[in-house]
Amino acid sequence: MPKILLLSDTHSDIDATVLKRAAEADQIWHAGDIGTLEVTESLKKCAPLKAVYGNIDSAAIRSEFPKELIFDCEGIKVYITHIAGYPGRYNALSKKAIETHKPDLVICGHSHILKVMRDPKYGHLHMNPGAIGRHGFHKARTMLRFSIEGGQIKDLEVIEYKR
Repeated sequence: MPKILLLSDTHSDIDATVLKRAAEADQIWHAGDIGTLEVTESLKKCAPLKAVYGNIDSAAIRSEFPKELIFDCEGIKVYITHIAGYPGRYNALSKKAIETHKPDLVICGHSHILKVMRDPKYGHLHMNPGAIGRHGFHKARTMLRFSIEGGQIKDLEVIEYKR
């Protein structure tokens, strides 16, 4: 039963508070706008990392991480991209990926708005962890933590810090 730490929009900002939570995870998933490779190098020291690049990310980050990830974790098919939209309003690329791969869990970042909701049309769970970095309009820094066991997402928790 892996414990997942899901974060996005670090925008080059990684601190001891985030790294402490990362060290408690079995896997870290980053939904883009990493900012610098120092962020991902720090996270990799804590737990295995899966990440996608975001719209602010440099060529160096884009050469290390893909635009989209599709993988299986404990019986859950996962789709991660930085800019997807949200249920009822997916962009064309994400909509095509969702229709083609039929994921159980769709993850994105970009909006800096924490959102967890079921998609009534496609039936998957949609997660956006908000933004954990300090750059942007968000009032709170947020990320998500959860476990996956037997094809089920369990113990979903919002982790929130003041900016």
